Amino acid sequence: MKNNVLIIGYVWLETTSAAGSRMLQLIELFTAQGWNITFASPAQKTENSIDLSSLNIDEVSIELNNASFDAFIQELNPTIVLFDRFMMEEQFGWRVAENCPNALRILDTEDLHFLRKTRHQQLKKGEEFTNEALLKSDDAKREIAAILRCDLSLIISTFEYDLLKTVFKIDENLLYHLPFLLNKIDEKDIQVWNSYEEREHFVFIGNFFHKPNVDAVLTLKNEIWNQIREMLPEAEIHIYGAYATQQINQLHNKKEGFLVKGFAEDAEEVVRNAKVVLAPIRFGAGIKGKLTEAMICGTPSITTSIGAEGMQNNLPWNGFIENNFTQFSEKATQLYSDEILWKGSQQKGIKIINQIYDKKKIGAPFIKIIKELQDNLESHRTQNFLGSLLQHKTMQATKYMSKWIESKNSKQ
Repeated sequence: MKNNVLIIGYVWLETTSAAGSRMLQLIELFTAQGWNITFASPAQKTENSIDLSSLNIDEVSIELNNASFDAFIQELNPTIVLFDRFMMEEQFGWRVAENCPNALRILDTEDLHFLRKTRHQQLKKGEEFTNEALLKSDDAKREIAAILRCDLSLIISTFEYDLLKTVFKIDENLLYHLPFLLNKIDEKDIQVWNSYEEREHFVFIGNFFHKPNVDAVLTLKNEIWNQIREMLPEAEIHIYGAYATQQINQLHNKKEGFLVKGFAEDAEEVVRNAKVVLAPIRFGAGIKGKLTEAMICGTPSITTSIGAEGMQNNLPWNGFIENNFTQFSEKATQLYSDEILWKGSQQKGIKIINQIYDKKKIGAPFIKIIKELQDNLESHRTQNFLGSLLQHKTMQATKYMSKWIESKNSKQ
């Protein structure tokens, strides 16, 4: 069967974010099956938005709390609807269920938002992260409800998959671990990498709409960089990322070798030229695009346990994982200065990408699962009683709230 896929995007896709890259990977996988794809979003486009029409994907602007979506989806009649993050399922899930009840509903979580948010809140309070805090979180209740209402949810990290299974007792039949879908690193890739001698400087790269990236750069400036400069007086760190705020830009200090460079036209080129990637991530969730990008470019990295969480299985990291920032600084200096250690770390990154993220190996089983669910959708939904219950109750509550907003808007 040739599927007709509707993707409901939280934002229009940009290559400046790992989430945008992740969605493009899914689109490439679906396109390779010969499936038709429509991407719809209620968001406003930005100057960094990708022109999806150039990829033969139909682009449609949709509105929140508006019956025009009902007419749109009835005419499109998709066989698969993919929600980009749980907020889109909250807004449009009931309309999809009502107008296209036979469409397979998939939630791409991107990462678990409630996990990232709870960690951030506890960090600000100076509290230690606990599962109890997650269980009390209203955001967790919202996101878990969206997972239960969908036929399948894509979970990007092994840590988050295990968390949903063990802490929240989610049925494995509703979850599918699908990390980034990346090309294997082969000898041709390795041959064009810059050598150790050809590289210079530390680098950090990340979209500054994302709060963990802002915090990581502040941590670099306040906790780490001075220690590294004491050991490597000529070293520089180059900070790249879209949407840099005044708070980030004012950290620029040429004398200290702390250089805020702003948006990178070619992020991979920046990382290929760097000697070491630094990512002191103190809160967050999912898997980190900046760290897989480092491996793809043959650039060793140093990050925290949260930065590397769910990314490596049991394989050794392509550098170091350190939560103590004095040790972080020492390891950064060691990795930067020791060519043998640097080359060994590079090899570890190759192994992680090729064993865990090979799109040819992990893409086909996912497509098989989609087809199996479509063939047994009624039975699958019958077994998901909690999902059916939530679908019934939530659909009514969300439906009438949305219709009230719609009516209110029409009178203005």
